[in-house]
Amino acid sequence: MHSLRGQLLIAGPDLLDPNFRRSVILVGEHGEEGAMGVILNRPSPVSVADAVPPLTEIVEEGELVYIGGPVQPQAIVVLGDFGDTAEAAALVLDSIGFLPGEIEAAADIASLTRARVFAGYAGWGPHQLEGEIAEESWILEPALAEDVFTAEADHLWSTVLRRKGGAFAVLALMPPDPSRN
Repeated sequence: MHSLRGQLLIAGPDLLDPNFRRSVILVGEHGEEGAMGVILNRPSPVSVADAVPPLTEIVEEGELVYIGGPVQPQAIVVLGDFGDTAEAAALVLDSIGFLPGEIEAAADIASLTRARVFAGYAGWGPHQLEGEIAEESWILEPALAEDVFTAEADHLWSTVLRRKGGAFAVLALMPPDPSRN
C-alpha cells in the first residue's frame, strides 16, 4: 500500500456529508490500520486562548481553533512547523508534524516556528479511505506548507483545486450551493 501521508484529500463535488462537504484534509497517517487527518479549512468561532489557554504561547494572537474532524471532537491535535524535526512526534510534510506530549509542555519546544490547533480529527478504518478514493469522493493533491497554515481557510478548497488545474480548476468555480447559481 502506498501511504498518503502528506497528501491533501479534497472533497469531491458529490461528497455531501456536512462533516466533509468542500473540506480539505491533510492526511497525517495512513497504513494498514487505516488513516487519520485533520480538516484544514474549518475554523471554529472559538479562540485558542478561550479553549486551550496553555497553547496561546505557540500560536498567533487571536488564532482560532479549527474543527479537525468528527472523531473525538474534544481531543486536541496540534500541527506545528519545526526547525528541528526531531522534536516532532510524527512528521507529516517536510518540517510539519504533530506536537509530542502534553499540551502544557508545548511552549518548551524551542524550534517550533508556527502551529495550528485542531479539535478532533478525521479517521478511516483499514482500506476505508482507499474505497472512498475509488468512488471519487476525494481528489488527491500533494500538500504544501502554506495549505496547512493558510490565512484564507474559507477559500482553501477552491485554491487547491485551481492549483491542480484542468477540469479541477473549473470545479473550483462551483458556488457553494449550485442551485442558487
